[in-house]
Amino acid sequence: MAGGGFCRLPNGTVVVALTLTRPADGSGPYGGTGTAPGAPVRVLVHAANRARALTRLRNLGLRAVYLRGNDRPPTPDEVTAVLHHPDGLLWRGAPQEGPTAVPPGGPGPQGGQAAPQALPSCQELWRPIRALLGPTGYAGPARPAA
Repeated sequence: MAGGGFCRLPNGTVVVALTLTRPADGSGPYGGTGTAPGAPVRVLVHAANRARALTRLRNLGLRAVYLRGNDRPPTPDEVTAVLHHPDGLLWRGAPQEGPTAVPPGGPGPQGGQAAPQALPSCQELWRPIRALLGPTGYAGPARPAA
């Protein structure tokens, strides 16, 4: 697992943020967003507690979802996004990690100023979780015929 974390809100609920790999079979209608199958995606869940947040993801078919530690908690912008969504489940392509600033006096344009680096996933909008799982969503576990 690349990273994840949570934050507790004043009303007692939590927002859990996880970085997962995109499912190989869930192309969804947003296939042209630059997040190919296997690419990292950032998933946000709003729930009563951490266990229920992970259960919500497992019920959608994302079975190997665990929260170990709190190394990448949700940012204030992520918390705002998930609180304003009626489902409380969002995703977008995970931002690529890399150096974004140059230390003062270091190499760079105009004597150490930070070079602007565009991160396409930071400009990407949050999408409902059903778009990640595909047009039909998760149908549940296979049941034997009666």
